[in-house]
Amino acid sequence: MTEPLEKRLEKAMAELQAAQEAVARTERELRTASFAALSSDRAVRATAGPQGELTGIDFLENKYRDMSPQELAASVLEAASAARLKMNRHVMKAMAPFAEPSSNVPELKGFEMDWERIFGPEVLREDDGDTARGQTAPAWRDALGDEGED
Repeated sequence: MTEPLEKRLEKAMAELQAAQEAVARTERELRTASFAALSSDRAVRATAGPQGELTGIDFLENKYRDMSPQELAASVLEAASAARLKMNRHVMKAMAPFAEPSSNVPELKGFEMDWERIFGPEVLREDDGDTARGQTAPAWRDALGDEGED
């Protein structure tokens, strides 16, 4: 025997209210979130804010003094991209539960998020930790070569 429509509607409304409260809590948390990442040469630390914007750059241990402009630019871009990727993954993990189907109300099927379209394909790749730990330099860094160095 199925539940009366009024009872199912009551459950759905309660779940909707709980979801709205959870979304509001998540939005508050995400508004204050930030993530930092190091470049693979450990010369630069970049911080990304809640919308993926660059909010800080630190040049570590004066390593920038011995770097060419191209090397420094590559380190900044690498660290900024890594920090932004951390933030994007955090947003994806925080918002994923809201896309899942309801366990209490079968009529609420959830919805599919195209995270790759929103954040780019790298957000779905396995999270391999901090870029400074045991990774080789990115391929685009190799393209710098000796160009522009004296």
